[in-house]
Amino acid sequence: MKVLSLTEPYAALIKERKKKIETRSWKTSYRGELYIHASKTCIPKKWKDNKELMNLVKESSLNFGNIICKCNLVDCIYMTKEYVENMKINNHQEYICGIYEEGRYA
Repeated sequence: MKVLSLTEPYAALIKERKKKIETRSWKTSYRGELYIHASKTCIPKKWKDNKELMNLVKESSLNFGNIICKCNLVDCIYMTKEYVENMKINNHQEYICGIYEEGRYA
């Protein structure tokens, strides 16, 4: 079984189904089930200071150093300028839960 490590609060947001798209600088051809691992890394100050992001997750639901859920990877999409703009306008919650930049993957 594959495992994807995420820094909190992103792992908890996936577990709580408030985040459905993970953004990365690399693509994958893998499709299927994978576990989400909440890394031991502390939440960066930049993210903690983002009230809009942090208000999406309850502090009590944060985990560090644990596999917290299983999900299904169904696609890997190259982000175009249009894709990023569409996410920003039409899916704001998802947009604030990732790094949406042209040339990355969702």
